[in-house]
Amino acid sequence: MTPIGKTVTLTVAQAIVRYLAAQYIEIDGTKTRFCGGGFGIFGHGNVTCLGEALYNSRDELPLYRGQNEQGMGFAAAAYAKTHLRRRFMFCTASAGPGTANLLTSAALAHANRLPMLLLCGDTFITRLPDPVLQQLEHFGNPTFGVNDAFKAVSRFWDRITHPAQILQSLPAALATMLDPADCGPAFIGLPQDVQGWTYDYPEEFFAEHTHRIRRQAPDVAEVADAVALLKNAERPMIIAGGGVQYSGAVAELTAFAETHAIPVVETIAGRANMLVTHDLNIGPLGVTGSDSANAIAEQADVILAVGTRLQDFTTGSWTAFSKDARIIGLNAARHDAAKHMSATVVGDAKLGLTALEAGLADYTAPTSWTKNARDQRSTWDAYVAENTRLGNGPASYAQAIGEVNRLCDPRDRIVAAAGGLPAEVTANWRTLDIGTVDVEFGFSCMGYEIAGGWGARIAQSEKEPDSDTIVFTGDGSYLLMNSDLYSSVLTEKKMILMVLDNGGFAVINKLQNNTGNESFNNLIADTPTATNQTRVDFEAHARSMGALAETVSNPEGLADAFARAKAAKQSYVIVMQVDPYEGWTTEGHTWWEVGTPHISESERVKEAHIDQESTRTQQRKGV
Repeated sequence: MTPIGKTVTLTVAQAIVRYLAAQYIEIDGTKTRFCGGGFGIFGHGNVTCLGEALYNSRDELPLYRGQNEQGMGFAAAAYAKTHLRRRFMFCTASAGPGTANLLTSAALAHANRLPMLLLCGDTFITRLPDPVLQQLEHFGNPTFGVNDAFKAVSRFWDRITHPAQILQSLPAALATMLDPADCGPAFIGLPQDVQGWTYDYPEEFFAEHTHRIRRQAPDVAEVADAVALLKNAERPMIIAGGGVQYSGAVAELTAFAETHAIPVVETIAGRANMLVTHDLNIGPLGVTGSDSANAIAEQADVILAVGTRLQDFTTGSWTAFSKDARIIGLNAARHDAAKHMSATVVGDAKLGLTALEAGLADYTAPTSWTKNARDQRSTWDAYVAENTRLGNGPASYAQAIGEVNRLCDPRDRIVAAAGGLPAEVTANWRTLDIGTVDVEFGFSCMGYEIAGGWGARIAQSEKEPDSDTIVFTGDGSYLLMNSDLYSSVLTEKKMILMVLDNGGFAVINKLQNNTGNESFNNLIADTPTATNQTRVDFEAHARSMGALAETVSNPEGLADAFARAKAAKQSYVIVMQVDPYEGWTTEGHTWWEVGTPHISESERVKEAHIDQESTRTQQRKGV
């Protein structure tokens, strides 16, 4: 026991680091640090004080040197997601542009409800040296600066203006990151002078503490209302979201579905809640979904939505469901549970499913309904088999995905994020094991792929070192942010990177064409200002950063290349050109609301607008 009343004199930075090193969490019976370490790029705003403190704790809290602050944030988000929000990383950046670079990754963590602690330099509280390097001056409000921008993308925000404040702010930040409902990024601004100020902190503040993630039991009356709806359902369906995995409720979800013969469809975040071979897994739902899931979704009369925020790609902008369908929202967050006038069951997914099971007794979905769902899935499986078959057309994303799926190990982790690959992976990937797919489509952020792959591999190496992290990226995302391929080489965190080059932003070109517009400024070939039509040598670029790399000329060459990548001890890049026009997955799409011009000189644009609006009649308007 730490003596009560004793104090220790520390700088603010030293106190923060000591506190983080003392926080633990129990995972599967093993006590481990809640904070797995951090990512940092030092500058004048954080190197002298926070850098000093981190150096002295470099064994307890390993610090990974980033190449770009945004990439650090992406890596931290992927790390937390791989650990199912049970561990987090901090990111530290200097005052000014370094911190500003973290805004996008904070937004990604916020959208995806992922824990991340941002420890960022700030201007001087005393203001004696103002205006300082990289300071924004707001003449009417001298307290207002770059760090205030994080208020929009943080679940917790504070600026430390006195050393004693961290006694309240640090526990509040950790409580936010541990909360199943409010989980997200926590931001703490650290003025450069305050970081070095000292305070006599209570020693018990730094005592080891083991945290638990709260499991909130649902309200008995809400459960009863949900049970009544389910008992009367003739065509029930379960939507399994990412919250199922965060709750550790995969077994309960599967047992619930099996006991009552209820078909299950998955969201993008919920991919890999069920194996592809499970006969109640009817496929992914929504805009980037499957014909099977979408077919039963539009017929379902009662929908149990578990651990999902019902994003537009899940709901088809709210056209995927019958207007008469009743939705039950089982979610730890009341805001998500209550969407579109759902019958709410606010609480933990594991406890909520157990409570529903207790009340549902002998209910079983009609045999004809379950058979219809299974038949729909069989038809979809046949489509995917043909869609991913080598030789079915020009080289495509689907063919590459199919080959990797066929050759990878069941526990390998798949990472994708932006462009056309999230849709193609979601539709065509056949889940081999639970919790092995990370398609970042909450913020759908270009650049997450490689940085996120690095963070995912750091987490994976802590618990499944013999598995691989496999990243799918297009040429656009690679060019946007590739430097953490070098980070993976430096830190010996091997990942396999599939660079599928279609000559630009091909999926947005497809959307451009589908809305009647001419190809313009998406594919490099259709960019008028790109007067020197040069293709990037991605293999040479990857090799320059220390990775092993090769280019295959066609999908038939992927098998041998992938075998070499699996056998390699360091990051391995496989490059292949794919067709920007042909080979897209054409089935499995619900309507998606995008803004289209109401008037245009182009007949094609006008026709596309009319066609787009024709489906709006199916849209549920808030109910």
